[in-house]
Amino acid sequence: MKNIFKIVVIVLSSISFAVAQNKSEEGIFAEFNTTKGKIVVLLEYKKTPITVSNFISLAEGNNIQVSEKLKGKPYYNGLKFHRVIADFMIQGGCPKGDGTGDPGYKFDDEFVADLKHSEKGILSMANAGPATNGSQFFITHRATPHLDGKHTVFGHVVSGIEVVDKIAKDDVITSVKIIRVGKEAKKFNAQKTFSDYFLNKAAADKLKAEKLKEAKEKAIAEFANAGTTASGLKYIVLQEGTGNKPVASSNVKVHYTGMFLDGKVFDSSVQRGETIDFGLNQVIKGWTEGVQLMPEGSKYKFYIPSNLAYGERGAGGVIPPNTDLIFEIELIKINQ
Repeated sequence: MKNIFKIVVIVLSSISFAVAQNKSEEGIFAEFNTTKGKIVVLLEYKKTPITVSNFISLAEGNNIQVSEKLKGKPYYNGLKFHRVIADFMIQGGCPKGDGTGDPGYKFDDEFVADLKHSEKGILSMANAGPATNGSQFFITHRATPHLDGKHTVFGHVVSGIEVVDKIAKDDVITSVKIIRVGKEAKKFNAQKTFSDYFLNKAAADKLKAEKLKEAKEKAIAEFANAGTTASGLKYIVLQEGTGNKPVASSNVKVHYTGMFLDGKVFDSSVQRGETIDFGLNQVIKGWTEGVQLMPEGSKYKFYIPSNLAYGERGAGGVIPPNTDLIFEIELIKINQ
């Protein structure tokens, strides 16, 4: 009788999951068991292997990058959905339960052109800026395209979207079960994939740091004889102007090109062929201070330290935290 009961349970479980994955769909699925019910998500392990391997290795308790007290434990079991915003998203995965916790490490973003916050039920990484992914994730209540390029999409709900709608703040994730369907899915080694990423990342970070150091030394050499303000802003006059100088409350028309220290352009009105108008009290400190030095008709090149640029936060998934920047700015006109 016991054996018959076990068989019935297994069959019912199999049928339930077959429905959840539309019967024939292969892939890797995450089954969230919550206090409000079950949510099944298809994970994009082929397109975002690092993000998915992080999630799987945490869920299965074999992530070796986590802090010592978390090792060997299914990470997500017992954690709360600590942040829920109606008609926006539900967020979980914080070990502290308040949005400030992480697994003891951070990893890079993994943006993919065809994985967007395009609909309800998108699974995406929560972060505090570029390259600050850890364990926190969210599931959308609707399309949120403004998050594209800022948060890594790594899955979508295939069953239980009604449960997503029911989740309230402090509801609990009782367990996360990873289910692999198909040969390729079963071959995917999440622990090794994520461990290899960190091994390669260490070497890549070292090389990146060396290149950044070289670029910074080169930039500093270029600005060695430049004008320097009390704040540390450096400037070179590329073209003299004869007009008036703006004040902090002025609205101005400019052309500009923004570059990293290695010369790579990240934004340029010149390349777009369109000038930009703005108030000097509405931009980064380096611009507010620097443009006030410029007569109309002049063109300056600025070295802007990170504390006068975008600081510890960075900007828009484009500018990393604590990044010094180079700007070439042409002051075309003081509008008012």
